[in-house]
Amino acid sequence: MQIDIDLLFSWGAVAKKYKKNEVVFNESEEAHFYYQIIDGSVRMYNSNDEGKEFTQGLFSKGESFGEPPLFIDQLYPSKAVCLHDATIIKLCKEKFLKILDEYPIILKSFLILLARKTHSKSITSKEIINQTPEFRIIAFLEKHKRKSECCASDKKIIPYTRQEIANFTGLRVETVIRVFSKLNDCKKVEIINHKIYF
Repeated sequence: MQIDIDLLFSWGAVAKKYKKNEVVFNESEEAHFYYQIIDGSVRMYNSNDEGKEFTQGLFSKGESFGEPPLFIDQLYPSKAVCLHDATIIKLCKEKFLKILDEYPIILKSFLILLARKTHSKSITSKEIINQTPEFRIIAFLEKHKRKSECCASDKKIIPYTRQEIANFTGLRVETVIRVFSKLNDCKKVEIINHKIYF
């Protein structure tokens, strides 16, 4: 979801620069701001005591992230960290909610966005619980390709490491490596100089 930048600034938003690996907010922190990316990218994820991570979402230029807790006065369920240097707009929760009151078209867009996120989480949960590692990885690759809006028949480089794909799919990195080797052998992906093409 992208709200017009000038509108956000007119309501008192500020643009903040973040360095690569800098934390935007932590899991279990109170939600006080609406965030929208001007440039760079952000990863939201959870980790357990053993250090295993599960990526909840990746967000890039023009996208917003971390909105659900703003609506229900809950804590952030995930940590948000910049994958690259980034510039992110911050607007306080109260003003963000007033914008939604003032502009019903923006409110409707957020309802659609939240419905899509809920639907996507349901599908991801189903894939994690019910499917084989190969299915989960292919589903992840197809989702990435759809989001990047490239032609389905064109092979596209997958810009994620095996570890990042493991974090997205809830698999161990060793499993991801083994599955990619099998997918390469049966020509479902191409691996050229350690880069994955799908």
